[in-house]
Amino acid sequence: MEQTSNTKHVSGVLDGPVIVDPTEAHDPWAAQREDLAMAPGPRYRRFRRDSAPAKPAPSVSVVIPTMNEASNLPHVLSPICEDYEVIVVDGGSTDDTMEVTRTLRPSAIVMRQPGRGKGDALFAGFAVARGDIIVTLDADGSQKVSEIESFVEALVAGADFAKGSRLLAGGGSDDFTRLRATGNRALGMAANVIHGTAVTDLTYGFNAFWRHCLPHVVNGSSGFEGETIMCIRAARAGLQITEVACYEERRIHGESNLRTFRDGWRILALLVNERLLRTAPAESAA
Repeated sequence: MEQTSNTKHVSGVLDGPVIVDPTEAHDPWAAQREDLAMAPGPRYRRFRRDSAPAKPAPSVSVVIPTMNEASNLPHVLSPICEDYEVIVVDGGSTDDTMEVTRTLRPSAIVMRQPGRGKGDALFAGFAVARGDIIVTLDADGSQKVSEIESFVEALVAGADFAKGSRLLAGGGSDDFTRLRATGNRALGMAANVIHGTAVTDLTYGFNAFWRHCLPHVVNGSSGFEGETIMCIRAARAGLQITEVACYEERRIHGESNLRTFRDGWRILALLVNERLLRTAPAESAA
């Protein structure tokens, strides 16, 4: 089966919900992305600070879903750039997660998620994010805050959606069990066959995208599968996707809420359902 993909690889005070209209969203880097699209050679160009145009840097919002992560937050919040907006969406923690957040990051937006599940928490955070770029970050300390810069660079260089990958050169994981690694590869292969994508690490939840992409990536899935399907939705919308090499470390404290078999089957079911949703309009039109 021939695959067509727009995926590229790269190494190495709450005022209420924000209503996003993609036709009116301000993107200060749109002109640069247009120039890159017209230039000869590869579509993706590695962004270098010494060649950056004299334009204002994009603002960044970091959305962090939490559930009893008080012990891990000092390792996550402290390294985040002071210029970034931080949005912590809590799923009903019984420890001091929200208090620790307010102490470590007084400027952070701290909110309770309206429903349940990681996907629900992320989408609630997206709704109030005000940055030009939105980054998703886990609260367990497994994702390196220093890698956010690589995601921002990839977006500024021309991508619409930047997806973290532990399987690219320069990436890796200290937390991949054999079972999880096998399941991740199987789901990635299924996604690439079903949707014609070329992602290498489907289930890794370290992502970033321009704010004007929100209408294309938000979906109705409330669990872990909600963040996974964001990339599929982005591909379906024709957005330019770039993968960024990442290194996953072990969770610092506590236990993960991920359930390998349950969440794996839910992701697979959603991949099939997304395909059916894409096929149905075409059949109706015919």
